Amino acid sequence: MSPSFQDLFGHPPEVEAEAPGRVNLIGEHTDYNGGYVLPMAIPQQTQVALRRRADKRVRAFSVNTSRSGEILEYELGQESVGKHWLDYVKGVTQVLQREGHALTGFEIWISSEVPLGSGLSSSASLDVAILRALRELFSLPVEDVPLAILGQKVENDFVGAPVGIMDPMAVHLADQGMALFLDTRLMRFERVPLPRALDPIVINSGVAHNHAAGDYRVRRAECEQAAALLGVQQLRDLSTVDLLRAEKLPAPLGQRVRHVVTENARVLAAVQALRSEELDRLGNLFYASHDSQRRDYEVSVPEIDLLVDIAKEDADVYGARLTGGGFGGSVVMLAKAGTGSDAAARIAEIYAKRSGQRPSVLVPQAHS
Repeated sequence: MSPSFQDLFGHPPEVEAEAPGRVNLIGEHTDYNGGYVLPMAIPQQTQVALRRRADKRVRAFSVNTSRSGEILEYELGQESVGKHWLDYVKGVTQVLQREGHALTGFEIWISSEVPLGSGLSSSASLDVAILRALRELFSLPVEDVPLAILGQKVENDFVGAPVGIMDPMAVHLADQGMALFLDTRLMRFERVPLPRALDPIVINSGVAHNHAAGDYRVRRAECEQAAALLGVQQLRDLSTVDLLRAEKLPAPLGQRVRHVVTENARVLAAVQALRSEELDRLGNLFYASHDSQRRDYEVSVPEIDLLVDIAKEDADVYGARLTGGGFGGSVVMLAKAGTGSDAAARIAEIYAKRSGQRPSVLVPQAHS
C-alpha cells in the first residue's frame, strides 16, 4: 500500500483537490489554430493533498512514480527543468510567482488514475489539480478561465510541451456526460449534454506518446507556416472556400490546412448532431475525423488505425476516432446505450490478439 500524506509528512494535509482527465470527442489539433473543440471529462482523476510550510521549501511525493517513501524537494524561486514529473509542480509554482502570486513552501502528495501518454490529458489533470489546491491553500484571486490559462503556461513555458488551451480548459470546466463546446479563440464555452442513447467508450491502445517530443511540435510549426503563407493570423480564419488556395502550398502544408479547416466544420456539425440526436451522422463525423488525422494530418499509427477498424466492424458502435495529440494514445468511440461495456470488452480483446498490445478500457469503467 502506498504511503499516505500523514505517513510521509507526519501530519494531515490542510487542502485536498482533484481534477479529471479528459477525452476529446472531436476537434483535434484545432485548439492551437484558434478553432473549435468538443471534449468531456472522464472518471479518472488526479488527486493532490497539500500543507503549507513556513519556509520556501517544496517537498513532493508521487504515488505513481516515486520509489517507496522518496520525497523530492526544491526551493521556490529556484525552479529548473529536470525532465521529471516534479517539473509540473515546479512549473506551477514558477508560473504563479511570475504572475505576482505570493507563495510559501508546501508539502504535496500526488496520486493519479489518468494513464500517462494516453491522450487523455494526464499532465493537464495534474497541473489543474495543483493549481486548484494552491488557489485554496493560499486564497489566490484566480478565476476559472485564468486558472486554465495558467495550466497551459506551465506546459508551454516550463515543461516545453506546445499544447493548446483545450486540455486545461476541459480538465477544469468539463463534466462527465456533458461535452464542453469550446471556441478556443474567443474562450467562450457551452456545455452540451450527451444523448442518453449513447455510451461513450475510451480504449487506451497501449502505445504511449509524448507531446514534448518532436512530431507534435512539427505539426504546430507547419500550421503556423501555412497560416503565414496564406496571409492569415491562424488557420481558424480560413473556410472551405480557401482549400483550393491551400492546395498550392508546398507539401505537406496543404494537407495540414485541409485537416484543420474540415475538422472545425466537423466540430460544428457534431454539436448540431448531439443536439438533434442524429447518432448515425455523429458516428460518421467521428470516422471522417479519424481519416483526416490519418491521411491529412498524419498523426495516427497502425495500432490506432486497427482499433478504429475493429470498432467499425462492431454493430453496436456508431463511430470511433483517435483522440488526443496522436502518435499513440487512445481511441474514443460512441456506442448504443447499454452496450458500451460489452462492446468495449469485445473490441479490446480482438485488438489485443491482432496487435500484441495490452489495451485498457478506461470508459466505461468496470464495476468491481
